[in-house]
Amino acid sequence: MRILPPVAALLVGVSAVSADPLPSWQETDTKTAIIDFVEAVTDPDSQDFVPRADRIAAFDNDGTLWSEQPAYFQLLYALDVLKDKAEADPDILSSDALKAANDGDMAGLMASGKDGLIELLNVSHSGLSVDDFMADSRDWLLSTNHPQTGIPFAQMTYQPMVELLRYLRDEGFETYIVSGGGVHFIRAVSDDAYGIPSQNVVGSEGTTVYDVVEGKGTLMKQGGVFFIDDKAGKPVGIDRYIGKRPVLAVGNSDGDFAMLEYATQGDGLRMGVLIHHTDAEREFAYDREGHIGVLDQGLDEAVDRGWLVVDMAKDWSRVWTGQQ
Repeated sequence: MRILPPVAALLVGVSAVSADPLPSWQETDTKTAIIDFVEAVTDPDSQDFVPRADRIAAFDNDGTLWSEQPAYFQLLYALDVLKDKAEADPDILSSDALKAANDGDMAGLMASGKDGLIELLNVSHSGLSVDDFMADSRDWLLSTNHPQTGIPFAQMTYQPMVELLRYLRDEGFETYIVSGGGVHFIRAVSDDAYGIPSQNVVGSEGTTVYDVVEGKGTLMKQGGVFFIDDKAGKPVGIDRYIGKRPVLAVGNSDGDFAMLEYATQGDGLRMGVLIHHTDAEREFAYDREGHIGVLDQGLDEAVDRGWLVVDMAKDWSRVWTGQQ
């Protein structure tokens, strides 16, 4: 295993390019380190050259490619679906967790723990086909505005990360999303939002079954939990659905720790990247405490492990794709 540390990367220098591949990144050590890594693994004359077939880059989604505050987008979607269903049929609110969710009582919902969240997902994510679910969630992401920025959720992607994905693909990388979020929710917009086709999205899964509905073979969502693609589940998901250890892994929380550890302990030059949410003015500032996107162990161990920590406030000149 070799990891290109930021300090060493500075000594290499950035090769002249005809156009800046990362225009929304400030001219900092961080940008230099990323470009030097990409150039090192794509140069056939470099000792760190990685064949195109092995240039696998894995990205978390929530908090890494798009925002995750004040709550995961998929949770906000589930709450909206629940409210619509409860308006049509109040009897659907059959538990304290569902009643709390319908009332917007997030503390009450969280107090119900994992079981309460599964109840919410069962009501909002089951009983319909995969195609219908993806169409509905796509429409919600495109038409519903974030409560604080007023930007449609689908445009709350991070422009610097969209540029990084494009840059990597231009240099022969295959880019994947490896997320704790629901696989069908992300696939609904992954191609349009990131240029990542649905087959390159690995995510958490409920139970899906095949059935023939009105003479047509259909995949139906039945709720429950089949696979959780988070924490130690991420390397498992990578092996199961990608089949190769990434040479680059990017996340933002301790939920991504195992993925970065797995990626950077392979042979050859490797890079692990953590997005640190430091920009309270343009985005949100958070790390060690809270219920969403906690980054604690990652901050403590990043330097010793040679991982790059992106300071959003200092390293990005622009945040949102949907806002200049």
